[in-house]
Amino acid sequence: MEYGLSFSATDLAQTRFAVSPMWEVVTSFRLLREETDPPMHRHWAGQVRPRLVRAGLDRGWLAALIPGNGYLADFLNPTPAGPFPELPAELAAIRRSTPEQVRADLAVLAQKSARPAPRLRLLHEEPEAVLEKVTAEIETYWELALAPYWPRIRQLLEADVFHRARQVAEHGSAHVLNELHESVSWDAGTLSMVRRHCMMRRADTGSGLLLVPSAFAWPRVLTRSVAPEPPQLAYPARGIGTLWEPRTTEPSDAVAAVLGRSRALLLAELDVPASTTQLARHSGLSTAAVSQHLVALRNAGLVTGHRNGRSVLYARTAIADALLCPAGAGTA
Repeated sequence: MEYGLSFSATDLAQTRFAVSPMWEVVTSFRLLREETDPPMHRHWAGQVRPRLVRAGLDRGWLAALIPGNGYLADFLNPTPAGPFPELPAELAAIRRSTPEQVRADLAVLAQKSARPAPRLRLLHEEPEAVLEKVTAEIETYWELALAPYWPRIRQLLEADVFHRARQVAEHGSAHVLNELHESVSWDAGTLSMVRRHCMMRRADTGSGLLLVPSAFAWPRVLTRSVAPEPPQLAYPARGIGTLWEPRTTEPSDAVAAVLGRSRALLLAELDVPASTTQLARHSGLSTAAVSQHLVALRNAGLVTGHRNGRSVLYARTAIADALLCPAGAGTA
């Protein structure tokens, strides 16, 4: 079955790209609900899933709102105000969702489920109060599942946006729309989608089109149509297969000369987010020494800390990635 979204000259002029943290939340959470992890994300899922179980997020609000397949509640993916919104801005937009929109989305979810979750009935009854709990849980999920990896994920998504923006300048919008995904094609002023669960029609939505690259949407495209806002199409970003490849194996002598060999070694170890105890075990340094070095690295903007139960997971920042693996130096 094929569905089409018609375009006027104005719609084409209002087509834009955006990187959305909330699209990564819903698509990554859905991926974690699958029985078999896609090979490209198996490493990430193996690290993250146990954290979610310990935090009880496998049976919370997100579990009720994000089914394993099919419809996703539209209020979870508000229209990004700019090309690179931060999560707090999107959570604020979710909290501003009208009771009417929330209840309409829940009605669609109920149609797809033989037994709606009790949490969804409470959300239907008290949407404004419960949305505070939903967004609080999203913040917890973000800290456990995405924040430690966000510099790497965001770099992938931004690279996709910049590549396609350059393609628009060189070849035009039609060329880019035709290259988004095998199920999407552009012809004679219409964007067509094959085998879509949710069709997009111009009569049901606003003008323009918002294109959102995603690290976790593969192998499908996902859509959102809520008038009068522009329709959204989330598609697999380019280069997903290399997302979790190691970026460095050991610090260079030049980096070690600047930071000191111990701190450079810790940065190299943080190719995968880790706790102080894990870093001490892998590096051979004492826990106290690792803790002191991490404070210095964090103050310098080279690592970030993310709460994981009683411990903290540390992750490299994009600045540290660039320091360890300069442009043109290649990857390990």
